[in-house]
Amino acid sequence: MGSFNTSSGESFILVGFSDWPQLEILLFVFILIFYSLTLLGNTTIIILSRTDPRLHTPMYFFLSHLSFLDLCFTTSTVPQLLINLQGLDRTISYGGCVAQLFIYLALGSTECVLLVVMAIDRYAAVCRPLHYTAIMHPLLCQALAITSWVGGFMNSLIQTGLMMAIPLCGHKLNHFFCEMPVFLKLACEDTGGTEAKMFVARVIILVVPAALILVSYVYIAKAVLKVKSMAGRRKAFGTCGSHLLVVFLFYGSAIYTYLQPIHSYSEKEGKFVALFYTIVTPILNPLIYTLRNKDVKGALWKVLRRSRDSG
Repeated sequence: MGSFNTSSGESFILVGFSDWPQLEILLFVFILIFYSLTLLGNTTIIILSRTDPRLHTPMYFFLSHLSFLDLCFTTSTVPQLLINLQGLDRTISYGGCVAQLFIYLALGSTECVLLVVMAIDRYAAVCRPLHYTAIMHPLLCQALAITSWVGGFMNSLIQTGLMMAIPLCGHKLNHFFCEMPVFLKLACEDTGGTEAKMFVARVIILVVPAALILVSYVYIAKAVLKVKSMAGRRKAFGTCGSHLLVVFLFYGSAIYTYLQPIHSYSEKEGKFVALFYTIVTPILNPLIYTLRNKDVKGALWKVLRRSRDSG
């Protein structure tokens, strides 16, 4: 196949879903609808959490960060995927591929940490309600949000740096974006040492946060079981269950992709699994975390009435 020359401006070919040409039109429509709804839903959450005083709480502060993350996260891959599905341009330069890899990993890693922060916030609200305001002080909330972003970008910087040090052979990436395991499949030499370092970083950014979230929800479940009202208990379990569904989809698909050995990674399966954390999860977050909430619905109707009256 020949060694890939990164200094000559050579490009990769993103195979995408060209192996299933009969699915490309259906996928294009499906992904375009989901992407549009993701943009609308997450933008709405950001605007409402900034403009309505009732939503100036730690929960919605973190949710606005999550919505902004999801907007950037899905935008880092989906527009190129839509172009790819139309067959207009399946190429991407080496520099563009590395930039996409870095941004995508940084945003995904940040979301991994932020979901832990949000679980801690829910734990404080449910298990320590009398001390919640004192615990989740605005300065602490800002520090936790900054820590999430810094931690995510540091993880991406480490993994992208390790990836760039590996010589590559071949020009075809059997995926719809520059995914790390597919990159490693093109390595010209044994990558055992590099993979080991990356594996440790992935365990820290994936397994540890997922474990912390599960532990926090165990304590939340214990607190909810002490609630005497059956209606209140059912509502709390419904909310926690929907939150855990998002966590399961996001972390489950990411762990499947990043924690299995490279030699056993299947590009064909990997493409469809990647759709869960690039397309499905970003649209579920606004639906599950906020649009079912009475405060958010009230804020939304308030904005709609105001725009109708002014028009």
